[in-house]
Amino acid sequence: MSGKIILHHAAPSRSSTVLFMLEEVGVPYDLRVLDLQAGDQLKPAFLAINPMGKVPTIEHDGVVITEVGAICTYLADAFPAAGLAPPVNDPMRGPYLRWMFFQGNCLEPAIVDHALKREPGNRAMMPYGDYETAVGAVEKAIEKGPWFLGDRYSAADVYVGSAIAWGLQFKLLPERDTFKRYAARLAERPARQRAVAIDEKITASK
Repeated sequence: MSGKIILHHAAPSRSSTVLFMLEEVGVPYDLRVLDLQAGDQLKPAFLAINPMGKVPTIEHDGVVITEVGAICTYLADAFPAAGLAPPVNDPMRGPYLRWMFFQGNCLEPAIVDHALKREPGNRAMMPYGDYETAVGAVEKAIEKGPWFLGDRYSAADVYVGSAIAWGLQFKLLPERDTFKRYAARLAERPARQRAVAIDEKITASK
């Protein structure tokens, strides 16, 4: 694909996961930093791009993509040379997609409800069942390691792995050895280190 990617970004935020993904993909991109405290995301210029007034948002070849999971999936497929997504005919495509959807549909809602101490609803009605079940499913997936697809690193590690690191940082996930070892492996990725450095520079400049 042609055309430089534009990432509308705020640091720190969910957008940091997409910044990490772009560093893994290794293609040129422009960073458009929004100051959420100043309300940049609610100004007409940005609302014209994403009416939700949220980051991350990317523009690529005239197309706007929002939502972290969708952006990571898009980038992995758009730039296959990075090797971050099994192709459609690969047996690992199904497990890969499972985790790409699990984060936004199950893990994050479970963590947020748990953090806000929301009264649990009827388990049958909850998209993630319950907090312990969602957390346990992730733990089981990575306990043998090193990655969600075994030896194969993928965009699922960028996306779900970022949530694991975030959950540990803010004590929203139990500090189990499986999670801590996984987060340590993720932190060793050069792309993650570059993304963290970029965010730290943005934060320091405020």
